[in-house]
Amino acid sequence: MDHSSLRAALADVVAIPVTPFGADGGVDRDTYRALLGRLLDSGVRAVTPNGNTGEFYTLTPDERRLVTELTVEGTGDRAAVLVGVGHDVPTATAAARHARAAGAGMVMVHQPVHPYVSRDGWVDYHREIADAVPELGVVPYVRNPLLDGAAIARLGELCPNVIGVKYAVPDAARFAAVARDAGLDRFVWIAGLAELYAPSYWAMGATGFTSGLVNVSPEVSLAMLRALRAGDYPAALRVWERVRRFEDLRAADQAANNVTVVKEALAALGLCRRDVRPPSRLLPEPRRAEIADMVKEWDA
Repeated sequence: MDHSSLRAALADVVAIPVTPFGADGGVDRDTYRALLGRLLDSGVRAVTPNGNTGEFYTLTPDERRLVTELTVEGTGDRAAVLVGVGHDVPTATAAARHARAAGAGMVMVHQPVHPYVSRDGWVDYHREIADAVPELGVVPYVRNPLLDGAAIARLGELCPNVIGVKYAVPDAARFAAVARDAGLDRFVWIAGLAELYAPSYWAMGATGFTSGLVNVSPEVSLAMLRALRAGDYPAALRVWERVRRFEDLRAADQAANNVTVVKEALAALGLCRRDVRPPSRLLPEPRRAEIADMVKEWDA
């Protein structure tokens, strides 16, 4: 896909698939294929293997490569594949090159977790990764509220293949300023905090949003997208009200149960084991019942 096609793919619901684990604790390949197929059959056109909802930081390097390969193989030409990469620069560039070899069209660079991150150092980090795979589209994942538009603009000047930004700072006014300072039209701006922030970020210039909820109910996420594209904010907020409790549970306690809630909902549907890896943990039984009731309501 050329850059224009990749940019179009990002202006959509960008699904973050879960990584299901089997009874032996390893990646359940068959279940992953089935969940991916369900997303694609529902109309999802952009997927991010090895995202945070995919438990990126709990996967081994071999598992991350496996998930990348399963995604590219299972997706074919039905959707754009945006592979999550990160950690130290050599690890991230090796993962980006593997994504290219596997046939992915883009990589998403996770927010650096190093305790000392300067603005110029942030640019250098992403430049090394982008320069390693000039054929791929590159999307930085921004969670740092101190990162300004000038740094993102500088990265865009240095690296033409940086085509989008996944912005996940919970401040719509800050997002609006950063996007305009960096270049509203230079990058595809993706609301990185899912459905609850999609309407406010969309009003400020985002044209896509990420979703973990889409694993559970693709139609709910796609209904949000249709409403936002039509400029029908009352309809978008009706979807917002439907998912608010679910997303609040994911966001509580600094997102302690972000993945756990999604996997619990999938388990209630009989689609996936609820297993997560530490430092995530299973939910108590009363919370499980609440999530099962939500899922039934969405299907009603």
